[in-house]
Amino acid sequence: MKRNAISVLLAAVAVVALAGCTQEKQNEIMRSVQNWTGTNGVLEVYAGEKLVKRFIKIDKMSTAYGTEDKTARPYRYGYGVLDENLNGTQDDGEKRVYFEVSDYSTAYVFYESPR
Repeated sequence: MKRNAISVLLAAVAVVALAGCTQEKQNEIMRSVQNWTGTNGVLEVYAGEKLVKRFIKIDKMSTAYGTEDKTARPYRYGYGVLDENLNGTQDDGEKRVYFEVSDYSTAYVFYESPR
C-alpha cells in the first residue's frame, strides 16, 4: 500500500512540474522522451510535388548544434534505411545510411510509420 502511495505522489509531482513549463519546454521534454524510446520514423524528401527520396526505420532525427557555441545549426540529421524504390519497405540491398536535411532548402515530411 505504501509503495502505491509513493507512485501516486511521484506522478502528481511530475504533472505539476510539467504544467509549470512553457508549451515549448513541454514539447522539448516530450521529444526527448520520444527520442529515448524511439519511433519507426519515415522521412520523405520532395522536389516540388514529386517524392524523390524516402528513408524508413528512423529512430530519431536530431538538430545539429555547434561544438563550441552550442547554437542550433540549420539542418537535421539521422540514420535510416534508404528506400531506393520508394515502396515503403526495406528490400534486399537497401541499407541503413546517415542523412542530413537542410531547414532552408529541403522540402521534407517526417512522420511515424503506420506499419
